[in-house]
Amino acid sequence: MISKIDKYLEDLVLLPGLSGHEQRISAYMGRVFEEHGFYVQEDVHGNCIASLPDQDSALPCLMVFAHMDSLGFFIRHIDDRGFIRVERLGGIPEKVLPSTKVAIVSRDGNLIPGVFGIKQHHVTPPEEKYVVDKVTNLYIDIGATNRDQVKALGIDIGSPVVYAPYYQKLAGTRRLGTTMDNRSGCAALLILAKMLSKSPPPQRVVLVGTVWEEFNLRGAMMAARTVKPTWSIGIDGGAAGDTPDFNDYNSVTLGGGPILTLYNFHGRGTLNGMIPHPAMVRLMETAAEDAGIIFQRNAVVGGLTDASYLQLEGKGIPSVDVGIPRRYSHSPSEALDLCDVETLCRWVYAACQTDLTAFDFSRSF
Repeated sequence: MISKIDKYLEDLVLLPGLSGHEQRISAYMGRVFEEHGFYVQEDVHGNCIASLPDQDSALPCLMVFAHMDSLGFFIRHIDDRGFIRVERLGGIPEKVLPSTKVAIVSRDGNLIPGVFGIKQHHVTPPEEKYVVDKVTNLYIDIGATNRDQVKALGIDIGSPVVYAPYYQKLAGTRRLGTTMDNRSGCAALLILAKMLSKSPPPQRVVLVGTVWEEFNLRGAMMAARTVKPTWSIGIDGGAAGDTPDFNDYNSVTLGGGPILTLYNFHGRGTLNGMIPHPAMVRLMETAAEDAGIIFQRNAVVGGLTDASYLQLEGKGIPSVDVGIPRRYSHSPSEALDLCDVETLCRWVYAACQTDLTAFDFSRSF
């Protein structure tokens, strides 16, 4: 399974998929879902929805989802000399941007390479050397000498920009690359499709690659209005606290198993978050015990996932977040351990195979 996860993850990471421009990711996932015998549909916003064709549509439904999109930028200005200014989409850490390589998706789908410029060290005044510039003050250089050259490449106002995609093997089963958030969750969905196709679950299970998570977290809501799930499991990630600069923040480690999130809260802007339904927590705990899965618990302020909005659909959907530990999230180089992805797949599969119609979904202890 590890080798297949590695292949799916590399393929997905190397595809650009800025929020609102997830078409390449959706097309790839749709092809793999269909290879595993799933019926695939795409809603008006681009959510990729996959279900087993022989499932009884009258059965209660478990929706398992992971977002396909990545953070990045949109072009807002091209100057006379061909330099490009952008607006940020998502939680971009501005301190990593100068000299970072990017790819601009042209009108015809080509990836145009560029780099965020940086003032040369030898001419930078001392008072500027340790200042982090706002993204609106930065520029991208693609080598063009004027605006017309930029536009001739199919680049214009509104063109999407992403970190230049790459995927690299580290020691053992560790991997480094762009958009591990959340292409690792998408790879897990593809593995789940293969597992479920060989052993159909007792209830209807629908797998969904969602859009817009990094933009406004509403894509999963729209998918739910098509799927109409009874329960949901969201697959994303969580910050590992095992690096020297992160000591004692949490106990999550790479290679320590997937994450069960007991609390998340954005704390800014939306003031949204999720405290999972207690029965969904019991479900994941029971599934882990039955399958011999070791997982890690996490509670975090400063982040949230699209499950926080999906849980509010209709009369409310009992939901839970599980995820894959990551280092350096939202930077151009995110790290994870493939073993955590593999364990997560077995864990969520075990939950899918639980007869949820017979499970106690009361809020009692």
